[in-house]
Amino acid sequence: MTSQITIIGGGLAGCEASWQAAERGYRVKLYEMKPYTYSPAHSSPQLAELVCSNSMRSNDVNSAVGLLKEEMRLTGSLIMNAAYETRVPAGKALAVDREKFAAYITKTIEAHKSIEIIREEVNQIPTPNPETPAIIVATGPLTSPSLARSLTELTGKDNLAFYDAIAPILDAESLDMDIIYQASRYDEGPGDYLNCPMNEEEYNNFINMLKDAEKVPLKSFEEEKYFEGCLPIEVMLDRGDDTLRFGPMKPVGLPDPRTGKDPYAVVQLRKEDLEGNYYNMVGFQTKLAYPEQKRVFRAIPGLAKVEFTRLGSIHRNTFICAPEILAPSLQLKKRPDIFLAGQLSGVEGYVESTAMGMLAGINASLLVKEEEIKTPPPNTALGALLHHLTETEPKRFQPSNINFGLFPPIGKKIPKRMRGEYRSHLALKELYKWLPTIQDQ
Repeated sequence: MTSQITIIGGGLAGCEASWQAAERGYRVKLYEMKPYTYSPAHSSPQLAELVCSNSMRSNDVNSAVGLLKEEMRLTGSLIMNAAYETRVPAGKALAVDREKFAAYITKTIEAHKSIEIIREEVNQIPTPNPETPAIIVATGPLTSPSLARSLTELTGKDNLAFYDAIAPILDAESLDMDIIYQASRYDEGPGDYLNCPMNEEEYNNFINMLKDAEKVPLKSFEEEKYFEGCLPIEVMLDRGDDTLRFGPMKPVGLPDPRTGKDPYAVVQLRKEDLEGNYYNMVGFQTKLAYPEQKRVFRAIPGLAKVEFTRLGSIHRNTFICAPEILAPSLQLKKRPDIFLAGQLSGVEGYVESTAMGMLAGINASLLVKEEEIKTPPPNTALGALLHHLTETEPKRFQPSNINFGLFPPIGKKIPKRMRGEYRSHLALKELYKWLPTIQDQ
């Protein structure tokens, strides 16, 4: 096959789309602007750089995100394979060593004989070209203003935007292990997380410091619109003094071995790398000013002398109003030769973004081959995400992680504790029927 597929963006979705198309025998030109241009959140020249977290969330196939990962694995996802090859201990979650993860994907993409990586920025949506019958735009939540304007001109719709925050990363050698203890929630044994315990007085002192700390303000032309699944801790605290104790600082199931009791609140740390040289502050996305982060977070027990290898920050996250713009195949209604993938398409999360890249790569290949594009059944996690993107009322549309609320109703009474298992069984049964329709014969 000589047809060429152009893919713009070398993040998770772009790399997954490239892999899917190349594995089906198509030549791929993958455009990535790094290392010549960096977004505010990126720092590595590697492809598929993770910036917000190193976790891909639950690995339980009876959870919505665990089911989505299993569907992707069965469909031949490069990113899922890389994640399992570079995973770090994280209890029941799938977390990865960021550097090894990105290096694995970069090496694999570079070695593929059908993929050409072009290190330059694309500022305009390409015009139709018979030699490039399919184009996938996977430029992520930090799509450049010029490319966003080009997309807006093409679709006739304004892009929406909200703001995303990332958590700090800590040097393990600077942690006070006389205070911090190792445990995963409800697990017996040492567990995979480090825990900084707080009593009631320490918690109240911490939230008072957080309330008074200087935040980085949005610019005058920016509208405050955060994604609910990744709120800065300051925004959560604005909703009530106990919000953090029922969110990222929830102490339940994490008894301090020195007392045998759950602390009043706890800050959890998760490994950033397999060796355990660096730790991520779980759920501590923040828009605090840099000096304030050091001052406030060093008030957390066990972090008095902590060294930060990365401070938290806030960045713009751009996505389109998918129900108005996208077909269920992820093609633009106005330009069927163009597919959108990743967070730009209107999903939220590493796994969900990769899933849309996978489907875009598969569907672009089917388009080039002039075969019918058959979308995944709605009872699958993949199909549920597509349904959310294309069938939600446009006025109500917001990016979403995968969750069972996006799936069709079960239609019969099933005990709550068994619903995840039931949905997983049904989804995988439907997936096996769909898989033969996307194979390149």
